[in-house]
Amino acid sequence: MKSLQGHFLIASPDLLDPHFFHAVVLIVQHDENGAMGVILNRPTEMTMGEAWKQVSDMSYDNSSVVYQGGPCEGPLMVLHTQEAASQIEVLPGVHFTTDAASVTQLIELDADPLRFFVGYAGWQAQQLEAELADAGWLLVRATADQIFCPPDDLWTRLIKAAVPHSVVANINPKLIPPDPSVN
Repeated sequence: MKSLQGHFLIASPDLLDPHFFHAVVLIVQHDENGAMGVILNRPTEMTMGEAWKQVSDMSYDNSSVVYQGGPCEGPLMVLHTQEAASQIEVLPGVHFTTDAASVTQLIELDADPLRFFVGYAGWQAQQLEAELADAGWLLVRATADQIFCPPDDLWTRLIKAAVPHSVVANINPKLIPPDPSVN
């Protein structure tokens, strides 16, 4: 089995599940037991400073948004570039942690870039492989620049890169309704 860790899953234009419609998921971990990732282009209204108040008494003045990492509940998760605070090296130079002490260390260091997530996307053994075989997702190798870039048009940019001759790649996503079933 080839691990997909460090790859983007780009939701196929035909994937209508509202949790993953036009989602870009970074696969953080993938092995024979399943896969786990975070959605990079689902910002919430909550700031990182507000999220941190919910888990710590320490002040953290950061107005960057927290992202909805997926439909599965989980702890506060962080993508970052600090090897010393890493639980998982997702790809060279990009690290992931949920460990409270490591997250505190990142905040104390005022590390940058940081991307906070609540929730995650998870797949049981062979579930992701089946979804890929059914063309629910497109697969592209991730880069650190893409992971930490503004997510506004991330799906459009990556879909154009993954399927350069697709008609869908030329559609303005702002014209697509949030609920594709009304289309």
